[in-house]
Amino acid sequence: MGSSGSALRVCAGHRGGINWLSLSPDGQRLLTGSEDGTARLWSTVDGQCCALLQGHESYVTFCQLEDETAFTCSADCTIRSWDVRTGQCLQVYRGHTSIVNRILVANDQLFSSSYDRTARVWTVDKGQMSQEFRGHRNCVLTLAYSAPKDLPRDPCLEAAMGGGLLVTGSSDDTAKVWQVASGCCHQTLRGHTGAVLCLVLDVSSHTAFTGSTDATVRAWDILSGEQLRVFREHQGSVICLELTDRLLYSGSADRTVKCWLADTGERVCTFSAHRHSVSALKYHAGTLFTGSGDACARAFDAQSGVLQRVFRGHTFVINCLQVHGQVLYTASHDGALRFWDVRGLQSVPPLPRRPSAKRSLSRLFSNKVACAAPGPLQPA
Repeated sequence: MGSSGSALRVCAGHRGGINWLSLSPDGQRLLTGSEDGTARLWSTVDGQCCALLQGHESYVTFCQLEDETAFTCSADCTIRSWDVRTGQCLQVYRGHTSIVNRILVANDQLFSSSYDRTARVWTVDKGQMSQEFRGHRNCVLTLAYSAPKDLPRDPCLEAAMGGGLLVTGSSDDTAKVWQVASGCCHQTLRGHTGAVLCLVLDVSSHTAFTGSTDATVRAWDILSGEQLRVFREHQGSVICLELTDRLLYSGSADRTVKCWLADTGERVCTFSAHRHSVSALKYHAGTLFTGSGDACARAFDAQSGVLQRVFRGHTFVINCLQVHGQVLYTASHDGALRFWDVRGLQSVPPLPRRPSAKRSLSRLFSNKVACAAPGPLQPA
């Protein structure tokens, strides 16, 4: 069943549910975006609120925290950047005509996706839109970016790939690959029969993994647009994905997480015990942390799938989680941010090899999980 985790701190400043949680690169601050229309900066040292970011005219859908700048997007159709030290708004990015639901800061650019069926890229400092990606027939729900340095060096493609590639997932049942420099659609990834809710990129192999309401995960070559494989065992919408060390974890409305070999699509393990949809995933140092609609977070041994700890205290769905060092951070629709002690989580020895099986779980994992730590979690 797993032991119960203890809350180190409860931060309850928001007056509405928390939709997203971002951790700064140095691990010193957290940024929360809320239904109350505000974002807040928190210290990971003492849990104190460092700044209240006010200015949006509707709820905050998503946020990203960098070392010196915080970024938020909102149902008010705008994106804002904020000075982390002063809490002052630096820029307002205007142009979208409906809810902005995701942003991504990468390669000195700001990418956004919206219910207005477009994605856009902006200059971070000046707040000006530099490219619009138009072609989806419904809401753009998720996005990921592959920088030029991660793409093959082909003189024939240099102009097209010079600004990198943006991958977007939509409720029109497709994902698209865009040339950032030109704004042209490079590939349309067709195969899903439901909305594309989540995606992750493996930049080294130029592969996108997409999760959908059709209960499948699909792998795609973003250069050629070829569908590489389909992961079919879920019984409900695939809500979240996590990719680490050639293993792909998928969280679903069927109340499970499944672990797959990313290169083959073979299912390795199923993580059960959730009483509602799995809404968030985070892998850290040999442990898989999950957040669920049952208001609990859980820690599983990532090798064996054994449930190690249950974190109880939230009263509504956990929308996001982060891990740093010995602390798990969870943000919920109940409006609270909680800090949890994750010391003492030990990796469980791999399951014994079964003679009748073609490949045992122990062999699968010993070959694939190079970063599964045998000891307790260590600081990142």
